[in-house]
Amino acid sequence: MAKPGFQTDPPRAADLLCWYDRHRRVLPWRALPGEQPDPYRVWLSEVMLQQTTIAAVRPYFQRFLDRFPTVEALAGAPEEAVMSAWAGLGYYSRARNLHACARAVAAAGRFPDTAEGLRRLPGIGAYTAGAIAAIAFERPEAAVDGNVERVVTRLFAIEAPLPGSRAEIRRLTQALVPAERPGNFAQAVMDLGATICTPKRPACALCPWMAPCRARDLGLQETFPRKLKVAKGALRRGAAFVAVRSGDDAILLRTRPPEGLLGAMAEPPMSPWEMDYDPARALLDAPLDARWRRLPGLVRHGFTHFPLELTVFHARVGLDTRVPEGMRFTPRRDLGEEPLPGLMKKVLAHAFDPKPEAEKKPRGRPKREPEPAPLLAMAETPREPSAPAPRFRPVPKPAPRPAARPAEGGAEGEEEGPPEAGPGSKRPATRPRRPRAPRR
Repeated sequence: MAKPGFQTDPPRAADLLCWYDRHRRVLPWRALPGEQPDPYRVWLSEVMLQQTTIAAVRPYFQRFLDRFPTVEALAGAPEEAVMSAWAGLGYYSRARNLHACARAVAAAGRFPDTAEGLRRLPGIGAYTAGAIAAIAFERPEAAVDGNVERVVTRLFAIEAPLPGSRAEIRRLTQALVPAERPGNFAQAVMDLGATICTPKRPACALCPWMAPCRARDLGLQETFPRKLKVAKGALRRGAAFVAVRSGDDAILLRTRPPEGLLGAMAEPPMSPWEMDYDPARALLDAPLDARWRRLPGLVRHGFTHFPLELTVFHARVGLDTRVPEGMRFTPRRDLGEEPLPGLMKKVLAHAFDPKPEAEKKPRGRPKREPEPAPLLAMAETPREPSAPAPRFRPVPKPAPRPAARPAEGGAEGEEEGPPEAGPGSKRPATRPRRPRAPRR
């Protein structure tokens, strides 16, 4: 719920659009000013950008377009080719839904031009439908991604934490959408969140919505949006088996089940991923009999819900090795055609060039052992048996000075000096005192 009690003007779409016209980002999927947006490029980019950064998507987007320049080309491609082109972007269910959606659009002859129609397509949710409808077809629809959530929660100082506040954020965003240029408005809010209203140290002085921002009035802009802490899943472990065939260096691979994590992607044979998996018993999960060698180090990977550690086993097998059921040997030169996700590429890279575990260095400054004193070092250094013993010249002790004796028949009242310190005396020898002058 938005925080009450602030008498500020509401944010105006015109202020944001004026800023956007000067500072809009140039992106490969974004139409230039005056151009008509291509629904295929808009849809493809929005699907790719889900839970991925622009920097990661840029090279994939262009390669994907080169391979599948139209929605009809994508619809007619085999699923293996689509998964291979997608490999490395993660969340592989998106690639399967992308292919299914392309087939539905190709069958219909065009993209639906409303958010309701777009929602009926495979893999298109509320955000993607709103973004395509606004950007490609100029429908007054809200497109609420992570950047927009951050901007709107700060504008209205929404105290309710995510994800429970998403319905309120969407309602407030929809109320801001103008009837004219809704596509530019959707992209402008995204650009504002990506470049000005950033998670840390937002550049509020440059923001076109600085005046109506309630979080800035409170001085708490960096604390929004509020979020509930999500407990991370427990660590899972497993084993991967990389079998290399002699003669052609082909790698033994298989395809994962179509449903579930990394569905329909390629992988070297794996053990189950379990919290209590014991790598010492991993050879029971090996896909075939071979001289398996456990490689040093581990392959680590982080999924959304849990981290994973894999122990990698490597073996070379003969050219006439029987291929286990449901598996295949792929020549190493053709691995680029396989739909290998990032995790499996890590496994193969580790098998070809294993990296041992780096020793963990203690935190803080290392403790330095004090250097031994020279005399102590000399005493502790063992001598060669043939080396002569060092000679030390004793320094004679200086004799004490003799005390001055007073002359016989001294003047009246003259004091005697102290007695000489003899060998048995405990009193140190001192200089004799000078005689005082006689009193008058």
